[in-house]
Amino acid sequence: MTLQTIEFGDRSSDLRLIQPVDEHDLSGIEREIAAIRELTGSSFQLTAVPVPRWNQDLSPWPAAPVFGREGFGDGAPGLLQDILHLVERETRSIILGGYSLAGLFSLWAGYQTDRFAGIAAISPSVWFPGFTAYMEQQKISAPCVCLSLGDREEKTRNPVMSTVGDCIRTAYDLLSRQGVACTLVWNEGNHFREPDLRCARGFAWVMNHISRSENG
Repeated sequence: MTLQTIEFGDRSSDLRLIQPVDEHDLSGIEREIAAIRELTGSSFQLTAVPVPRWNQDLSPWPAAPVFGREGFGDGAPGLLQDILHLVERETRSIILGGYSLAGLFSLWAGYQTDRFAGIAAISPSVWFPGFTAYMEQQKISAPCVCLSLGDREEKTRNPVMSTVGDCIRTAYDLLSRQGVACTLVWNEGNHFREPDLRCARGFAWVMNHISRSENG
């Protein structure tokens, strides 16, 4: 895919956030940015990366449809390479994060490269077939990770997606045992409640952790 970006915030900041987004994410991005500022008191640049083929471009490997008729592709490696090319000359700290399948992509990307100072995997699709097994066999390269989930997301009749609660608990345990600075935040509501504010809290946790680490 040809990488397109939409820039927000302070380009002179020493911190850059990268977030793969769809149209719904973009509709709440200003509120998300305002909330991040409030939660951190820090300046930052946020680069939104619109993803036109959501299931294709954010999936690490092919999988059968879980809802509807559209399955999942294997476009994540290509998207990650485009993002790494975007930041290859950066000297700033880079945080990668996203919501839903973009959250899964962000978590997966943390296993592929040590380029990111932190990962914000917000309501990530960790129910994705084979993903927790993948985590068990690999070691993440990102030094800190924020995981979050709505407390009603696992209460669904979809047999695959209903595993999301157990999967994210497993993910948190695996990362913690590997010595990664990690938190698991439980939000009120289902998958569709306040994704912009959930993203803000996730990015803010990572930013604050990095700030504390740098300041001793």
